[in-house]
Amino acid sequence: MTPDTLVPLAVLTPFLGVPFIIVAGGNENLREAATLITATILFAIVAWLFPVALAGERPTVALMEMFPGLSITLTLEPLGMIFAGVASFLWIVTTVYAIGYMRGHGEKHQTRFYAYFAVAIGSAMGVAMSGNMLTMFFFYELLTVSTFPLVAHHGSKGARNAGRIYLGILIGTSICFLLFAVIWTYFLAGTLDFKPGGILADTEATQALTGVLLALYVFGIGKAALMPFHRWLPAAMVAPTPVSALLHAVAVVKTGVFSIVKVIVYIFGFDHIAEMASTSWLAYVAGLTIVMGSVVALRQDNLKRRLAYSTISQLSYVIIAAAILTPFSIMGAAIHIAAHAFGKITLFFAAGSIMVASHKTQVSQLDGIGRRMPITMAAFTIGALSMIGVPPTAGFVSKWYILNGAISSEHVFAILAIILSTLLNAGYFLPIIHRAYFRERTVPESGSRETNDESGGRHNIREDHGEAPLTMLIAIATTAGCTIIMFLTPGLAIDLATQIVGDLP
Repeated sequence: MTPDTLVPLAVLTPFLGVPFIIVAGGNENLREAATLITATILFAIVAWLFPVALAGERPTVALMEMFPGLSITLTLEPLGMIFAGVASFLWIVTTVYAIGYMRGHGEKHQTRFYAYFAVAIGSAMGVAMSGNMLTMFFFYELLTVSTFPLVAHHGSKGARNAGRIYLGILIGTSICFLLFAVIWTYFLAGTLDFKPGGILADTEATQALTGVLLALYVFGIGKAALMPFHRWLPAAMVAPTPVSALLHAVAVVKTGVFSIVKVIVYIFGFDHIAEMASTSWLAYVAGLTIVMGSVVALRQDNLKRRLAYSTISQLSYVIIAAAILTPFSIMGAAIHIAAHAFGKITLFFAAGSIMVASHKTQVSQLDGIGRRMPITMAAFTIGALSMIGVPPTAGFVSKWYILNGAISSEHVFAILAIILSTLLNAGYFLPIIHRAYFRERTVPESGSRETNDESGGRHNIREDHGEAPLTMLIAIATTAGCTIIMFLTPGLAIDLATQIVGDLP
């Protein structure tokens, strides 16, 4: 097959798998097999495209014309390949994990869950392969709509309220800000195509106009969870843990930060935006989000909410790296998309494993759990070290590039924000590890007590539990292993990131 065939096939494959998942819904083994087969085919297609992107080829396919001169267009480019590679691989791993979680936790509506998950992955692939802002906007909105039923999966009052917050903030920001920015860009540039060097560089956009337009894009892309449009992310933690993994690592938030980086590089243009003093505010907003998200995370006893605020902070590493506007920082932004994905999905997998095995959801309940769930907590430790940025984990690689970019540009605020947030990361992750390994459990071996689970239900805490189901352990060991492998062999991510910098004029 040619790249012109494989690029649209990468987007269509998850959608083509949905009917098979639904038809097989009556048999859970067939349904899960259909999901795994579809995910594996997608990853194979994406892997086939990697050498094409590394060779500098940029195949472009116009699928359909939506408006005169504006079409749904797919393009293969290196930043999209990083996102597509991460999302397609983690779909396989998350499906393996979800088999154990959804069965072990007795979740209802599992066929609906797998079907909407496939639609969400297809939407994320559409964003990754988008060749213009119209295509990105279309798949961005489809991703929001397809993940709403996943967020509200439990159907409880809390889940419905969380779903409304999720949908309200993401649709509200995209319609009020992002759509306006897209239309404005078209009238300024006469095109919405992504172009190395940017399409606004050749327009007569003034300093003030460029600053306003950047604000519309940044705050309109609400999935990046930049403060103050971040509340949807902790609210969505009511969803099942595999959905949390989708939100934080596989698709949703990665779509947000990926879109912002792509807009900065291919809409505004590296040199153009660097010349505009009116755009310098972005680094400060991202830096404040990094620090404030970490401070709030320190105060959270609920494990998933602590991880959610950690994500809000970690996402802005990508944004501040893009805002620093140096080749090193742009490379760091691209690498951090992958590094954060592997590290954070490991942490959420661990949180879900603890929930299924013991029904524990609070950090204060984790005393001594490292001795009862050694595999889970070893993986959690690896994920936490990656979020802090400690070798030998992938988070060290991306933070090293981002910090070098900040130092080379002498951006003192960014340097201080990165260093302070790293200390705060240690402040809210290391106490969990200390509790797990170095504190004794606070109730007898045979004791039990009640706790609220992520759906608002009540469960007895089990003090005599072991590890979670095997499929969950396989998934969590895989992502933790990838976090270390990416540190030891970062070549592919660095090569693709270098290609992005190579696209800069």
